[in-house]
Amino acid sequence: MTPPVIKAMSNIAVRLTVSPAPHWRSRRTLTKMMQYHLLALLPALIMAFNMFGLSALSTVGLAGSVAVITEAICLKMQDRDINVDNFTALYEGILFAFLLPATAPWWVVVCGSVLTIVMGRTVFGGFGTNPICAPLVAWAFCRLSWPAAMDIDLNLSHFIINAPLDQLKFFGLESLDQFNYMDLFLGQQLGGLGSSQIIAVLAGGIFLITTGWVRVFIPAAFLVGVAVTSGIFWIIDPEIYANPIFHLLTGSVMFGAFFLAPDVSSSPVGKIPQVLFGLIAGAMVIIIRVYGVYPDGVPFAIMVANLLTPLLDRVRPKPFGGR
Repeated sequence: MTPPVIKAMSNIAVRLTVSPAPHWRSRRTLTKMMQYHLLALLPALIMAFNMFGLSALSTVGLAGSVAVITEAICLKMQDRDINVDNFTALYEGILFAFLLPATAPWWVVVCGSVLTIVMGRTVFGGFGTNPICAPLVAWAFCRLSWPAAMDIDLNLSHFIINAPLDQLKFFGLESLDQFNYMDLFLGQQLGGLGSSQIIAVLAGGIFLITTGWVRVFIPAAFLVGVAVTSGIFWIIDPEIYANPIFHLLTGSVMFGAFFLAPDVSSSPVGKIPQVLFGLIAGAMVIIIRVYGVYPDGVPFAIMVANLLTPLLDRVRPKPFGGR
């Protein structure tokens, strides 16, 4: 039998080229992910501008610009490629701005944006390596260092409406009669520059879930944790504790559920760990609101849950047949 003729492979060098993983590539890139997240924040920014005026845009613009510049400087000092065009620094700077009162002093905005990049990301190795959501690190530092400059009710005292959580904390349940749930849902409340725009933040979060950039487990579990825990307190004594609807529609709950808690580097990976993470963070929000000294416990609650992420990631279902 005549052996088959093997054609000489003239391009053997090309055929033997080995490239690093992953070998199966998709169109999902870091830059595209950040673009979708920034697009999801746009409705809240428009509503914030409508309510607070140009001060909202100036605060967001300053925070985003300083974050990008700080990121470029940090990368330059480390002799790394300056890749600020991936929008990660811009996005996290804007997240920090959304937690501030619209009239926050410019120096607080600058310091917080620098801390978001330096203390929240760079000291841990850069984007994707931070164990705690970077904007929350800066927010906590500024909140503890300059409480008056970060106070929502104090900075926005020229508005005729009040901050709902401040009223609940300092004046009790009777003071909440001045608020209408529909007004709260439509963003007619004092709060963080963008985090208090409930309907816009909810729309942005649903957009991220439907486009596949955020998994539903953490946001859903976070909201369930807030609702169930506040419901327990409300059932115990409805004359002292506010009902779950009030807690869901005030403060940074919606913003934390869809934009802060699902942070890719500081949240768990698996489905079960993500559900546990969301439930713990949501329950902590109400515990801090009830027993803590701060009216809104969302940032601190998420930071505590971030510290539990390495332990939660170890929670895995047993393999089939395992003991």
